[in-house]
Amino acid sequence: MEKRFPVPPFTAETARQKVQAAEDAWNTRDPEKVSLAYTVDTEWRNRSEFLNGREEVKRFLENKWEKELDYKLKKELWAFTDNKIAVRFEYEWRDSSGQWYRSYGNEMWEFDESGYMAKRYASINDTTIEAAERRIG
Repeated sequence: MEKRFPVPPFTAETARQKVQAAEDAWNTRDPEKVSLAYTVDTEWRNRSEFLNGREEVKRFLENKWEKELDYKLKKELWAFTDNKIAVRFEYEWRDSSGQWYRSYGNEMWEFDESGYMAKRYASINDTTIEAAERRIG
């Protein structure tokens, strides 16, 4: 596989670039595009779901964005080491009834030597908000 820059070992600058690239990709809400950032055998924990492999991730994202309408995400670099990055994030979305939510969480990422994410562990909590309370636009 070709390299997905930036690649480990990360510096503060390249870790921030990796986080911004992830934010930008997820905000496309394109499951195919997003899934290509992960290894073919990627390992995920998302809330209480456990996923294995890029194809499961793609299906998960298709289902996610069918439910989470008008999804908009903001990520922030929290810490990094050679091939690992920790982020905090929040995103806003609405359901089909029009109820808005803000979801908060933390992710732990581990990358292979080519810059693909091999592991993603996410802890996420949701809270209802009014449309007027939205702050991610």
